[in-house]
Amino acid sequence: MWIIGWLIIGALAGWIASKITGNDSRMGPVANIVVGIIGAFIGGIIMSLLGGTGFTGFNLWSLIVAIIGAVVLLWIVNAFRKNS
Repeated sequence: MWIIGWLIIGALAGWIASKITGNDSRMGPVANIVVGIIGAFIGGIIMSLLGGTGFTGFNLWSLIVAIIGAVVLLWIVNAFRKNS
């Protein structure tokens, strides 16, 4: 059941992050899920480095952490795309 939770959080976080960074037109549902799941890991690392709690399960805090990580990931990807 936790896989479904990761997919839902990943899809929501990836979609919201793509809206924030302006990548929504280039991304489909699968890309949103992948970006959201990777973003959850990145957000968890960022939060733990700042002394907070990272991804804690299927809740609002975890969604916020995943969105933060996904936005950071998309900013990095956009920076590399602009340089190439």
